[in-house]
Amino acid sequence: MPLSSERLLLVIADDFGIGPNTTTGILQLASQGIVTGSVLLVNSPYAEEATLRWRQMGSPLELGWHPNLTLDSPLADPAKVASLVRADGTFWPIGAFLKRWFVGRLNPNEIRLELEMQLQRFADLVGHMPLFVNCHQHVGVFAPVGEILLDVLSKLPTRPYIRRIQEPWRVIQKLSGARPKRTFLGWLGRRLSRSQETQGFPGNDWLAGITTPGCVEGDDFFVRWLKTMPGSVVELMCHPGRLDPTLVGRDCTETDGLMQQRVNELRWLRDPSFRDAVDEAGFRLVSPSEFLFGPSVNAQAA
Repeated sequence: MPLSSERLLLVIADDFGIGPNTTTGILQLASQGIVTGSVLLVNSPYAEEATLRWRQMGSPLELGWHPNLTLDSPLADPAKVASLVRADGTFWPIGAFLKRWFVGRLNPNEIRLELEMQLQRFADLVGHMPLFVNCHQHVGVFAPVGEILLDVLSKLPTRPYIRRIQEPWRVIQKLSGARPKRTFLGWLGRRLSRSQETQGFPGNDWLAGITTPGCVEGDDFFVRWLKTMPGSVVELMCHPGRLDPTLVGRDCTETDGLMQQRVNELRWLRDPSFRDAVDEAGFRLVSPSEFLFGPSVNAQAA
């Protein structure tokens, strides 16, 4: 745990392996010491290639697991997770997923099967069980996904750091942009965060970085978050990457701004103003394993 006088900042890049150019951007930031971890989409068709590149570069950042129920195809036989997939065998995208969740059409046993298979796939690709976890598109806040995930992770020898989807209400009021989304996710996230804490899963005090492309105001987006966010342990969620056409039709369209948003985030994180803001806010950048075990512990040995 951090000393009372210091503030810890974990900069976690989501979606490692979602596409080749996205992976390149994340690895570039890792080599510059800007991101302190990234989470792997193990069911992506580019996951194996991304993990190979990560190893070839000497594992320049820690990899965690990004459980996913809304992108590409399941690892399980689609017939065995029928409530989670469309007729073509791919996952329902987030909008349709939420509609099915709202009317109770997601089978908990099928969710468990897919999560267990993705967890094993992570271990096969990376070589060890994950030390940190966060869900793609925050699906863990939608019961019973989060509860099932916690039960699956509770079987691991070490309980991993899990992202807590919570933001101070006063920060939501003070910092403009995506307020309805942030309020909704925070309301659901607080419930799951209490369960995570009760069950002994480490996590952040507060989460920064939730947004949508249309609400970003200027190049100081991340800087404004750091200057506003309280707390001793803060996670900054980000989605950096280089221009990645493989995402079109899977994660975005050509016109919705999501692909360009990744390029923008890469640029903003590389700007010297970001590191200056980290220092000015009194943060020290830490990896998930350093947060869990202290600076002398090697993540893969743990």
